[in-house]
Parts: sequence; structure tokens; C-alpha cells
Amino acid sequence: MGTTDGGAFKRMLKRLTSDVDTLDADDLSSDAEKSGAQRASDCACGEEVEVLGRLRSVEFCPQDANASLEAELFDGSEGVTLIWLGRRRIPGIEPGRTMRVRGRLAVRDGRKVLYNPFYEICQAQ
Repeated sequence: MGTTDGGAFKRMLKRLTSDVDTLDADDLSSDAEKSGAQRASDCACGEEVEVLGRLRSVEFCPQDANASLEAELFDGSEGVTLIWLGRRRIPGIEPGRTMRVRGRLAVRDGRKVLYNPFYEICQAQ
């Protein structure tokens, strides 16, 4: 008799006992790592970053002359707020979409933010 791989059993047991949100975060983090994108949790203010994740929310924020479209992108490690200044709507930017975004990271009110990021909407897997 040979030895068995305890690692495979531990991974299967973890998948069976973890909640859906934890499993989703693990899958997102794994997809981002495979694509070569950075983990949001590892990104620092002032850096040029590229993050892959799923949009959790999208909302129009009318604030007089400073109206913007704001979205929360979650990559499995941390959320990043995406802000497009002067936009009410962008076709394809909606909750549940997977996106790759790129830009210079800022911090606003303790949250990581990308202003007017370059973006690519990715096909569902």
C-alpha cells in the first residue's frame, strides 16, 4: 500500500465545510493570481496597479457638478472602489461582472480607490 496525498483530502474537506462567500473569495483570488494581476490587499497608495475581480455594486452618485459612477471591485482579498468622474452610466459596468482594471491607486476615507481606471470586461468563466 502506498501513501495517500493528505493535501487533496484537506482541500476537499475545506470546500465542503466553508461558506459560499469564502469559497467565492478563494476562487476570485486564484483567478486573479493566474491572470498575473496584483492582489488588492498587496497594493499601496501611489502605485500603478492592475487588479482582476468581480463588481459587487455599482451606483450613480449625483453631487452637484461632481457627479460620478462608483463601483466596488472585489478580488477575493480586498475591495477597491472604482470612480469614473462625470459619468452617469457605462455600458457593461454592472454588478456581477468580472473586470480587469488598471490605474494609480489612491486612498480616500480609508478605502482604496482608482479614479477613471482603464478597464476590460472579462467573459464569465
